[in-house]
Amino acid sequence: MKRETVAVHGGYDTDPTTKAVAVPIYQTVAYEFDSADHGAALFDLEVAGYRYSRISNPTVEVLERRVAALEGGIDALCVSTGQAALNYAMLNVCAMGSNIVSVPQLYGTTYTLFAHIFPSQGIKVRFAESDSPDAIEKLVDDDTRAVFCESVGNPAGNVCDIEALATVARRHGVPLVVDNTVATPILLRPIEYGADVVVHSLTKFMGGHGTTLGGAIVDSGRFPWTAHPQRFPMFNERDASYHGLIYTEHFGPRAYIARCRSVYQRATGAVLPPLSAFLLLQGIETVALRVERHVDNARRVAEFLRQDARVAWVNYTGFADNPYHQLAQKYLGGRACSLLTFGVNGGLAEAKDFYDALKLVKRLVNMGDAKSLACHPASTTHRQMSADEQAKAGVKPEMIRLSIGIEHSDDIIADLDRALAAAHGCRSPLLAAE
Repeated sequence: MKRETVAVHGGYDTDPTTKAVAVPIYQTVAYEFDSADHGAALFDLEVAGYRYSRISNPTVEVLERRVAALEGGIDALCVSTGQAALNYAMLNVCAMGSNIVSVPQLYGTTYTLFAHIFPSQGIKVRFAESDSPDAIEKLVDDDTRAVFCESVGNPAGNVCDIEALATVARRHGVPLVVDNTVATPILLRPIEYGADVVVHSLTKFMGGHGTTLGGAIVDSGRFPWTAHPQRFPMFNERDASYHGLIYTEHFGPRAYIARCRSVYQRATGAVLPPLSAFLLLQGIETVALRVERHVDNARRVAEFLRQDARVAWVNYTGFADNPYHQLAQKYLGGRACSLLTFGVNGGLAEAKDFYDALKLVKRLVNMGDAKSLACHPASTTHRQMSADEQAKAGVKPEMIRLSIGIEHSDDIIADLDRALAAAHGCRSPLLAAE
């Protein structure tokens, strides 16, 4: 099926008991065993089934199958938030003394996880000077366990060369993990370009309505864990907590997600509630339609901003002179994402005045909503970073990040114009002429 069809039907057939067409919400904590032996077999991972909703739930499982199908993966685990997904995805391949190599353009909370939390757990994260494959490869060594990037950086807007990064990662025997939140599988499927693991904040474009937190980890099923037993003993050696089970032997190509679920979700419990899974499924049904409108509106907004003298610069990969334009042509099918940034002329004070004057466009730190949203990263998502750290992440004091929604583009532009007027005291020639 095409992605638009998978978004509506993937992972679910009509319920055999009730004939319900909509996915039922299985609002239950636990599931009855047929017998003591049946319960033992479930807990030993010898048979498939449900035992406790901290580990798996039928509603959540439909979401997992649908997201995996959209990304072209073999399996998925859905958890409470995107940050929980990223945390589990990395812990699943790391141990004390190992390291991760990452591009520098990162979402602020991801940077905090990498720069401060992982090191306190004995896992070092090495930030490359840029997102180029050469810069990444310089930092990979025998202790590296993964290479990480955001397919489209938030808020930097950079487009990573996934195919080239996958080549680097595979050459050194480590997986490439890609956060695909901004692009969504509608615009880009990183697995098709060699990515091994894809993570999502389902809270954003996939859910699409700003109502529900959720995260996903999708495994391609292609990384050869057995070819690197010393790097990844957790998949190739006996797990004492499961009576000596070896994940690669027992689960084959599904070993990565099986261990992520059995070890991290089971023991630390970042569980996605079944009602949240249901709501995210409703959002995913329309993600293809929404992304089309998001992309179209964003182009119109970017063109308006670029012509306005009150705007210092616009970072939008849809423009031919953008340094990432060619990569956007390759990976996004020539379509620029609806996340874009621009600088308000004058600097920090003017940027704040603009931000405070917005009315239709909502001031908050979410993105991917049906509504248009604005963020001042230096004040919010990247506030804990130093000025130098912000600069490396692509954040400037005058920067405004826009997540363009599905409203009529004229109304979005009119609100931006009013806010720019409040910051500079004059209307744009473009709108004044009308």
